[in-house]
Amino acid sequence: MIFKNISVMDEGYNVKSGKNVLVEEGIISYIGDDMPYGDEVYDGRGKILMSGFYNCHGHSPMTLMRGYGESMSLQDWLNKKIFPFEAKLTGDDVYWGTMLAMAESFQYGIVSTSDMYYFTEDMVRAIEDSGAKSNISRSVTNFTGDDFWDLEAAKEAKDAFERFHETCDGRVRIEMSLHGEYTSDPDTAKGLAEYTSEIGAAMHVHVSETRQEHEECKERHGKTPVAYLSECGIFDTPTTAAHCVWIEGDDYEILKEKGVSVAVNPISNMKLASGIADVPALFRKGINVVIGTDSVASNNSLDFIEEMKVFAVASKVRNMDPTVVTPLETIRCATERGALCQGRADCGKVKEGYRADLIVLDIDQPHMIPAHDILNNIVYSASGSDVLLTMVDGKVVYRDGEYTTMDIEEVKARVKESTDRILRSL
Repeated sequence: MIFKNISVMDEGYNVKSGKNVLVEEGIISYIGDDMPYGDEVYDGRGKILMSGFYNCHGHSPMTLMRGYGESMSLQDWLNKKIFPFEAKLTGDDVYWGTMLAMAESFQYGIVSTSDMYYFTEDMVRAIEDSGAKSNISRSVTNFTGDDFWDLEAAKEAKDAFERFHETCDGRVRIEMSLHGEYTSDPDTAKGLAEYTSEIGAAMHVHVSETRQEHEECKERHGKTPVAYLSECGIFDTPTTAAHCVWIEGDDYEILKEKGVSVAVNPISNMKLASGIADVPALFRKGINVVIGTDSVASNNSLDFIEEMKVFAVASKVRNMDPTVVTPLETIRCATERGALCQGRADCGKVKEGYRADLIVLDIDQPHMIPAHDILNNIVYSASGSDVLLTMVDGKVVYRDGEYTTMDIEEVKARVKESTDRILRSL
């Protein structure tokens, strides 16, 4: 496929107009002025080609809970609404919920998601069928004090890694996940950390999302969640730490030393009144900062361009400084840095030899004109509806409102069946 006469955001985040881009066998094979041969030519006039987005913290099956439980604190929301609903889920529910999340992701330019949930096999099936990419982890909790390997979650995580890691032509990567300090005990954290290091997997964990979580950890263990998790070995493999809203003091040095990526989820954190992560402080320490949506039960959409805008604007308010977190930094966190966080080093840039995880944005709309700086417009003026095309590994999965890998009407109907059944049983 050739993208003809299109503006391109290149590997240095410079925008060059009138370029031709060739995609062959899932790879960007040419960017330039010549017109190579291709089976299909896409007219790029009035459009920009850029990397797709990497959503680095999500719970995709929770599309089934969108709008279910509003105006509640995090703990009440979880205990009174989310946990009772989730107790009724089946594998098929999770499959269709994940399919709906992938449809919405493609609509908004997300090509890959770091997902933490359960019913792992059904999530993998949805990723395979939809054509998306995903780093999937089976969240491990322990409220009973059972031995680590007696936990069903631990067994499922092991089984998932052995069966599904780097399957679907590498689109699926299986990670390990400790849900968090407050939902487990030290033996569970250490057991999972040891197994993760043994198999060379990556880790995904919630960290200091709320003040209550952060302070109660200090009361229990005499140290912050970051210090506690580090001591347990959780950060000894490549790790995504979600939220990090309330980290303090030496936490920043530990995260930097251990090479942890911090996935900031601004809309979810603000909606649940959890707080705003100090992104400029993370930048100053040289920590890899990436962006996540969290679930649509707490967001309530996967509009990643909206997430990017709030990511930048919330940081300015938190620091009372309009100069922090620029559009360039924001786009890098959404693309290149997100891909690196997911262990996808050949993704996240429009660069020859890289995987063709690409999106096309319409920049010929009234709200995108004039374009004194197109990066500014993408972060502050654009919306998810400007995404015209989403491509994963060279395959078009979404184009002009149509899905090429799924029957969207069936997906919507199946999700409605699942939610109706669960709600009747509560």
